[in-house]
Amino acid sequence: MIEARHLRVLRAVAGTGSFSAAARELGCTQPAVSQQMKALEQSAGTPLLIRTGREMRLTQAGEALVRHAAGILAGLTAAEEEVAAIAGLRAGRVRLVSFPSGSSTLVPTALAAMRAEHPGTRISLVEAEPPRSVEMLREGDCDVALAFRYGGAAGSAAEWDDLVVRPLLTDRLIGLVPEGHRLAGAARVGMAELADEPWIAGCPRCRRHLVEVCEGAGFTPRIDFATDDYPAVVGLVAAGLGVAVLPELAVESVRAKGVSTVAVEPAVEREVVALTLPDLARVPAVSATLAELERAAAR
Repeated sequence: MIEARHLRVLRAVAGTGSFSAAARELGCTQPAVSQQMKALEQSAGTPLLIRTGREMRLTQAGEALVRHAAGILAGLTAAEEEVAAIAGLRAGRVRLVSFPSGSSTLVPTALAAMRAEHPGTRISLVEAEPPRSVEMLREGDCDVALAFRYGGAAGSAAEWDDLVVRPLLTDRLIGLVPEGHRLAGAARVGMAELADEPWIAGCPRCRRHLVEVCEGAGFTPRIDFATDDYPAVVGLVAAGLGVAVLPELAVESVRAKGVSTVAVEPAVEREVVALTLPDLARVPAVSATLAELERAAAR
């Protein structure tokens, strides 16, 4: 019989490439990793790893088992959490991943409410932009992913079909120009009016969508700077080095000093959602976290 603890060890070995690195990641000894891998190979009845010097390579059977391990472990986690909550043994835990502007706006309010209402629930937070955050959810490395997608993006309608999607808010993009810019103070600015400006772009997904929007307005933006750091975007604009568009959540999360914000046309919006797996959606701690994120977005 294949045991869950052995699957966790196999995933660690596959991800790190060696027993010693897997042991460090799991917080155990290298002999313990070796013993558990031997036990797993005996249970599987076939070799799962090929040892070449200090490196480990998965066999075809090993690759198949790793491929199924994420779903198996997620299902086990869901079962453990739900049973524990029903039995009153513990309130549970939630591993949350969020993009940076969500981390600084929606997440603090939601987590403060969770701590007040469910003090026994342990919640951890790491940051990642989609699509990486969504990959982490599917791989079993988090329980809830805060993510976004732009309306009209290619393939956006089907990209989350296998997940539970909890809509939170629609986040409109806002133009940023230096305070002394010719368009500072304008009520609305057409994207085409910014065609000759140097641009500061954000995360890869936002950057890709910026190019699509600008091309839809009849020009290709000249991107002089690209950074995932929103305060850096504001600083570059304030220094007169270019213009940018940022989501409202991002503008809320930084001090927009030295810049003017303007509404851009056509309106560019992104849908902000909380995602989880169908099995995990039934876990009380996960369900409560989703509800608090909804409340935080409604404020």
